[in-house]
Amino acid sequence: MIRRTTLCLAMTLACFFHPEHAAAQPTVHEADAHLADFRFGDGSRLDEVRIHYRTLGTPRRDAAGRINNAVMLLHGTGGSGAQFLQARFADELFGPGQPLDTARYYIILPDNIGHGGSSKPSDGLRARFPRYDYGDMVNLQYRLLTEALDVQALRLMLGTSMGCMHIFQWAEDRPDFATALMPLACQPTQIGDRNRVWRKAAMEAITEDPAWNKGDYRTQPTAGLRTASSLSVLAGLAPLNLHATHPTRDAADAWWKERFAADIGNRDANDWLYQLDSSRNYDPSADLGRIRAPMTWVNSADDFINPPELGIAEKLLPAMPDVRYVLIPASTQTRGHSTHTSAVFWKQELVDLLARSE
Repeated sequence: MIRRTTLCLAMTLACFFHPEHAAAQPTVHEADAHLADFRFGDGSRLDEVRIHYRTLGTPRRDAAGRINNAVMLLHGTGGSGAQFLQARFADELFGPGQPLDTARYYIILPDNIGHGGSSKPSDGLRARFPRYDYGDMVNLQYRLLTEALDVQALRLMLGTSMGCMHIFQWAEDRPDFATALMPLACQPTQIGDRNRVWRKAAMEAITEDPAWNKGDYRTQPTAGLRTASSLSVLAGLAPLNLHATHPTRDAADAWWKERFAADIGNRDANDWLYQLDSSRNYDPSADLGRIRAPMTWVNSADDFINPPELGIAEKLLPAMPDVRYVLIPASTQTRGHSTHTSAVFWKQELVDLLARSE
C-alpha cells in the first residue's frame, strides 16, 4: 500500500554535515511504501517496513511497458532523501536543460530504513528494533523500486557517503540493474582506521552515557549525544574552507555554535546509534570485478573521513578497469566530505557519465 502526498518546496532541509536552505524546485511528491514481511540478514524480521520516499518528474515507459527514465539518489548516514533538495545540489541538476532535468528523468529519493520518515528504532521498538546493515538497506531499496514503484531498471544510481557505499554493494549484487553508477565520497573497502575510530567513539559516547539505559531512556542521553554530535561536525570539517570563511577565534566560535546546534538538532540516540552501526560489516573489496555498468567514482582531497593519502583508490582501481576515478582538489570552495552534495564540482563528470552510458 502506498499513501501519496504532494509538497511544493519552500522549507529548510538538512543533510548530515552541512544543512542549507533549499531554493524553489519542481514539485516533489512524497509517499510511504509499506513492504510486508521483511527478513533481515541476521534472521530477524518485521511484519512491515515503512520506506518514505520523494519523487520528482514523471515515469516514462518504453514499448515493452518498462519504466526507462528512473534515477535513484541515495543519501548519507543520518540524512534523508531531502538532502538532495538543497540548492547546491538541486539548483545545479534538476532544472531545464540540466543533467537531471526533471522534465526528462523520474527521480527517486528514498529515506533508508532507520532514517527520515522510514521505519526506525524511535518509532517504538527502540533497541529491540532489528539491527539492520547495509545489505538490508540495499534490499529494501530494491523492494521499494520493484514492488512499490514498478521500476525494474535504473538509468542512473547516484549516492553520497553511505549512499556511495550502497552503490558499490548494488553494483556487485545486481550488476545489470543500473545503466550508470556515480558513487561520491566513500571507499569500496571495509571501514577501518580513522573512519572507524570516529564512528566507534560516537557510538560509545551514546552507549556509555548512563542515561542511555540500554536504549530504554526516558529522556535523551544528552551528554553522549553532545559528544557524538561534536565528533560528526569535526569529521565533516573542510579546513581550507573554514579558514577562508571563519579564520579568527571569535568567527570560529560562532561557526561552531551554529553548526553544533544544527547537527544535534532533534537527533534520537537509538536512531543515531543504529545509523552509525549499520556500516559494521560493509566490505565490497573482494568482488569489485563484478562491476559492469559504467561508473564514475568521485572523492575529494579534503575529506577527513576518506583521506586520499591512504592510497586506497590506487590499490583497488586495478580490479575495476572500466571505472573512472576522480579526486577533486581541495580549495577554499570545497566542503570536505560534504563536497559530495556540491554538484558544481562534479556536474560535468555526471554529464560525461550519462553520455558514455547511453
